[in-house]
Amino acid sequence: MAEPTAADVRNYIAAGLECTHLEVEGDGRHFFATIVAAEFEGRSRVQRHQRVYAALGDRMRAQIHALSMKTLTPAEWQATPAPAPVQYHH
Repeated sequence: MAEPTAADVRNYIAAGLECTHLEVEGDGRHFFATIVAAEFEGRSRVQRHQRVYAALGDRMRAQIHALSMKTLTPAEWQATPAPAPVQYHH
């Protein structure tokens, strides 16, 4: 079985969880995801992660070696400051 790509993991999560924002980065074994879903409202971080693992199902055990994630509600996402622009000096 081929290692999943970041796009594969993104598609797996999106298929099982309605997200308003979803980013996944990774190298085929280790992934980092930023997941924004209204469903996370009122849930603890552990409950949010469990919901993502449920969306991934058996793939979490069989294909994905490690997944780190940031799980946010839409309001939390809106309150997150944007990264500062990169400054180039001559």
